[in-house]
Amino acid sequence: MHPPAKHVEVSNLRLSYGPKEVIHGITFDIFKNEILGIIGPAQSGKTSLLRCINRTIEFSADAKVQGTIKVEGVDVRRQNVYALRRKIGMVAPLPVGLPLTIYDNVAFAPRCAGVTAKSDLDGAVEKCLRQAALWDEVKDRLDSLGTKLSGGQQQRLTIARALSHQPEILCLDEFSIAIDPVTTMRIEDVLKELRKEMTIILVTNLTQQARRLANRTMFLWNGDIIELDSNQVMFSDTPANRKTYEYVNGIFG
Repeated sequence: MHPPAKHVEVSNLRLSYGPKEVIHGITFDIFKNEILGIIGPAQSGKTSLLRCINRTIEFSADAKVQGTIKVEGVDVRRQNVYALRRKIGMVAPLPVGLPLTIYDNVAFAPRCAGVTAKSDLDGAVEKCLRQAALWDEVKDRLDSLGTKLSGGQQQRLTIARALSHQPEILCLDEFSIAIDPVTTMRIEDVLKELRKEMTIILVTNLTQQARRLANRTMFLWNGDIIELDSNQVMFSDTPANRKTYEYVNGIFG
């Protein structure tokens, strides 16, 4: 049996903001078509790690990245940054909608990619809104401003917009922070299906969400990987590191 193909390879990654190092030489791989959960307390470097992978860390003037991140075997610093960010969709913890209609928020990326036929745009918009569990709520008001939606709806619109790029890798940073539990479960079901088409990196403060969704989970603490293993190990009574057991069981964190 062949080992799973590596989609992302991180080697000796260090990240500093000015004089403060926040990620301390971590090394790990992410396999194609897996959901990798990343858990850990606040300020552990989880969001910064995602930003290193898709190079949005470059928006921070005082950030210094050392080490190597490869996507499909190629160093991300050798890839066209705009193509890389289309390849790696990012969903932020709070909704960041474009000041456009619901329809145009989702159609923006396909149009930029050269899609002009209305039937194709309509199909793409519906597909992405359905995947984000939003279609039934907005299908009769697609010409309304996306910024007029509720917080939870705007968050799902952000997910739909990320999916409209047809990413190979989808990074979700606390996507359920503004979404009710029922809708969160609907989106989790969608993510399980999307894993067949893409690789998903899920940053979450909800350890049970990682347990439900991920194939493997990484416990990141103060910029170090405490443990990375299958969920069967990470959420068992005997993970390799005692800190893992204490964190996932709410003893600290």
